[in-house]
Amino acid sequence: MKEILQYLFDHRTLGKAEAKMILRNMAEGKYNDAEIAAFISVYLMRSITVDELSGFRDALLELCTPVDLSDFNTIDVCGTGGDEMNTFNISTLAAFVVAGAGEKVAKHGNYSVSSACGSSNVLEYYGYRFTSDPDRLRQELERYNICFLHAPLFNPAMKNVAPVRRSLRIKTFFNMLGPMVNPSFPSNQLIGVFSLDVARLYNYLYQESAKQYCIIHSLDGYDEISLTGPFKALTRKTERTLIPEDLGFKKVAPAAIHGGESVEEAAGIFLKILEGKGTEEQEQVVISNAALALFSMNESSGLGSCVERATGSLKSGAAGNIFKNLVNP
Repeated sequence: MKEILQYLFDHRTLGKAEAKMILRNMAEGKYNDAEIAAFISVYLMRSITVDELSGFRDALLELCTPVDLSDFNTIDVCGTGGDEMNTFNISTLAAFVVAGAGEKVAKHGNYSVSSACGSSNVLEYYGYRFTSDPDRLRQELERYNICFLHAPLFNPAMKNVAPVRRSLRIKTFFNMLGPMVNPSFPSNQLIGVFSLDVARLYNYLYQESAKQYCIIHSLDGYDEISLTGPFKALTRKTERTLIPEDLGFKKVAPAAIHGGESVEEAAGIFLKILEGKGTEEQEQVVISNAALALFSMNESSGLGSCVERATGSLKSGAAGNIFKNLVNP
């Protein structure tokens, strides 16, 4: 690792094969925590390249435990995290809204690293039992239109990196990798990213895949549609800048989408929204993200139709019923 670090400290970058090898070595425990932290720090001081990101991604995909959900046309709805905005669990709520609209969701998630509450935290809080059993996951998709893939169960190789990430408690390039390594390889994906540079990287890499996707980034820094201002939406066919009014909503204040300071507080907000007791601003933000997820699956349906479907799922209680049935089967 000493030679690798010196190479990087001289302002040089890794090729795809080199990046892949280093992450495999990291996962296999060949480097200590100090070396891993030093390696991570390189990418806190400069942007990651396409070759580096794709090499890291390929290593994780090769090391993951895959799960075959190919009988279903699934979508993942997730964000990179790391925007340090401490919003409530918008992408997880949007995933249940998409499921309530009739689509099959293979949600990939984890415990929080840099915010109060991640998707795994909130589901675990309400009693959901994580599993890597393909039969149970397929059964959940059939019954509830959604299953949850808790990342550590499918990427056990990353256990050597987890303590370093928890100690740093800031966004790293591993935030960028999370949405890219869903072990079920869904055909569709909504990805929220914390910067426009990362959006462009993702768009370049996803153009090489067969996946239908939409990458979103709010221009004031959120890794989701926050409705606090304009946001970018990049798909295989288009790149556009949208404003809240384009979805039929008004701009909201940042305080309206705050996520609380603890898992308990965040989980309370989560359930209130699903039960129809959230604020108008909270509901509209969730609907917006769910609508773009639906749009990513079928752009020809139009944004207006997708907003209507998402609104119906949340307002009718369909999304909330799916959540309650999933966590209390």
